Amino acid sequence: MRVQVREFAERVLFADTLEDKLSGPDSLEDDRPGTGLDTPAQPGRPTNLQFRASPGKFDFPGTSGLEDERRRAKLLHFFANHELLATELMALVLLKFPDAPRIFRSGVVQTLKEEQQHTRMYMRRLKQLGIEFGEHDVNDYFWRTISTVESPMDYVSRLSLTFEQANLDYTRFYSDQFARIGDESTRALLDRIYQDEIGHVNYGLNWFQKWKDPNLSDWAAFERQLAHPLSPSRAKAEPFNAQGRLDAGIDPDFIDELYIYSKSKGRTPSVHLFNPFAESYLARSGFEPNKQQAALACDLETLPMFFARRDDVVLVNERPRSGFLAELKQVGFEIPEFVELQDGNIPEESDLRARKLSDLRPWAWSPDALKVLEPLFENITRNLPATGDEWEPRFQSLFSKVCTQPILKRVLEEFDSDELTCSRLCTTEQISRTAHSVSQALTEIEAIRQQGHQRVVAKAAFGVAGSNQLRLWEPEITPAQHKWLGRTLADECVVIEPWLERALDFSFQFDAEEGQVKKIGLVKMRNDKRGQFQQSIWTPRFAQGLTDDVAGILRDRSRDLLGELHVALAEILTDLIADTGFQGPMGIDAFVYRQSNGELRIHPVVELNARNTMGRLMIELMRRTAPGRSGKMELVGQAALKNSGCASFEEYAAQLKSEHPLQLRGEPRPKINSGAVCLNDPSKATGCLATLVIE
Repeated sequence: MRVQVREFAERVLFADTLEDKLSGPDSLEDDRPGTGLDTPAQPGRPTNLQFRASPGKFDFPGTSGLEDERRRAKLLHFFANHELLATELMALVLLKFPDAPRIFRSGVVQTLKEEQQHTRMYMRRLKQLGIEFGEHDVNDYFWRTISTVESPMDYVSRLSLTFEQANLDYTRFYSDQFARIGDESTRALLDRIYQDEIGHVNYGLNWFQKWKDPNLSDWAAFERQLAHPLSPSRAKAEPFNAQGRLDAGIDPDFIDELYIYSKSKGRTPSVHLFNPFAESYLARSGFEPNKQQAALACDLETLPMFFARRDDVVLVNERPRSGFLAELKQVGFEIPEFVELQDGNIPEESDLRARKLSDLRPWAWSPDALKVLEPLFENITRNLPATGDEWEPRFQSLFSKVCTQPILKRVLEEFDSDELTCSRLCTTEQISRTAHSVSQALTEIEAIRQQGHQRVVAKAAFGVAGSNQLRLWEPEITPAQHKWLGRTLADECVVIEPWLERALDFSFQFDAEEGQVKKIGLVKMRNDKRGQFQQSIWTPRFAQGLTDDVAGILRDRSRDLLGELHVALAEILTDLIADTGFQGPMGIDAFVYRQSNGELRIHPVVELNARNTMGRLMIELMRRTAPGRSGKMELVGQAALKNSGCASFEEYAAQLKSEHPLQLRGEPRPKINSGAVCLNDPSKATGCLATLVIE
């Protein structure tokens, strides 16, 4: 009388010796499957392979030191446990779902036998390397995440299409690693397992397609089927093996979506948001972006992805196109998780509202960001800088151009006794003046002109650099200029300062965290004639590409004046935020200007940006490039597009990439050595395209 499938599965699941767990008859009967089994707390195992009561975190051995046999053996021990777990889980499925289709159960039996064989193969190789299976601790992660399956559909989704699919990446990658060090025995073992895994994934896929909602694509059904803590992130590893998935019969669209998919596997993510009009929301209650501003915000809403770590979340109105994200991933950029807003809000049904989060990182902490992010306040594990009514009195002053006045004054005071530095810095005449009425504004304008500065600029207290400002070139104030002053002063004060002939724009970049401001880097900029941003420029040496006279005033053989200013400004900003609780990026715009006599001087504090900036973005982008490279990040608007002769941003992007073909360098994760990358999708851009060129 032949052995029943149930009897065989019970022995595999509950036996406490490997001999019993890894053996079985050649043929089985399945006409008495019995009743469904309740999931046991853990499978039966020999003492040395039982799960620890508090397993904690197991460090995956990785590729480091594989030339050492003991290190190799530890890695294979890790894999052997996974094969044993797969064997036990398949036995559990046979016992939990006796009413599953007979042909499905037959397939599970066949797969189980192959997993038994894989475990035995690993055991033999371990013995050749000098250790026994059970010599190292084993983890129970697979058991905890798969033993709770509620249906055969759940099983094929979790095991076949998640963990076994990921093994298509692991086995192929480690086969190559063992071949690299000349271990042909282990390479051949992994190649055999890899071929079997292709069949296992295909088996699960066929049943998944049979049982899924026919109105959903394979990808949509798979993503919907997996419940927290599992997600499609667990179905892949690096490097991603697309060909193995094709060989398993997985749809190319599914493969493309999985390639770029991101969701935290356990690390609490940060949540990022692009809100570029913080100062405008502060200046006027009820502010609404105009059509051009709304188009810019829409085009650039994915920029926070370049600040994000893997598994972080970026809030967007529309998820980026998969093909565009794939291009970024192929050149080394991490792809975060994108969560779509609905009418500017986090959807009520979004699981983000219930997830544990690390912190919130909007482009700027401002009222519009607080409105979007408020549903997440209770979920974060790090302190919020401020919420609700606390925000305005604590942070608002940091966004006002008035706050640059005491910063610049203190810088000049700190270097007052240094004759060399004083000869290179601006004077107190360049400190902006505040006006609260039109008459006061006119008085301050006249006072500046009496100092010899015919050209004057008046800026609204709240406004992004280059915008919401009045350039006074004419000898007399015109009616239109008078009207601008009256309209602006009705809502806020203005700051007035001389317009100086700039020779170089640049910015100091900082991070504020736990009451301390630390310096991050220096970035050169190119602005248009109105002072509005056009490009960020990074070079390995700051003076690279500068004229000799400009480079000379910033640094000479005896002094690094920029470095000294950077340190001094970090200390001043630390004092400035002491009572605010502000955390996050900060930048100070500065420039070198030419006086009427031709002499160059440094204006070290033009504007404070208590938020992310394009300069800070440039620093983050350069982290993804090969060492020693220079880069230029540019915002290409409609005017520049027209001047280029291109009919669309898509055509412009194609031309740029043709002129600057991409070259990658480095292993195992290549970085950009040269070439052009689009930072937002040119096929969707309507008003602005952000580009990066590395040379």
